[in-house]
Amino acid sequence: MNVLIVYCGRYAAGGYACPGEWKCFSAANKREGEFAGYDDVRVVGFLSCDCPGRELIANIGCTKEKADFDAVHLSTCMVKAWPACPYIDMDELAQKITNKLNVKVVKGTHNYG
Repeated sequence: MNVLIVYCGRYAAGGYACPGEWKCFSAANKREGEFAGYDDVRVVGFLSCDCPGRELIANIGCTKEKADFDAVHLSTCMVKAWPACPYIDMDELAQKITNKLNVKVVKGTHNYG
């Protein structure tokens, strides 16, 4: 399964206990957390969502043209952040990505806390 991970750039840069990649990549490599149901996982991209996220879906589309993937994982720091993102509703974002790009969207990457 080829996956693209989308993470919150602001959350990662802000020092909120998210170093930006190791938890997501570790979970993918070990097939843990939201990757547990896959037979194999190949992360083909790690894309930052930068506030206010206007260009995110277009950027995901550009990434799909260059590095085809079967699923988009919205990182745990995006879907479980507190306070929640003031710009994007994660359920709505997942639906828009699915509708526009015809790919599976999974909300979450790991359960490492």
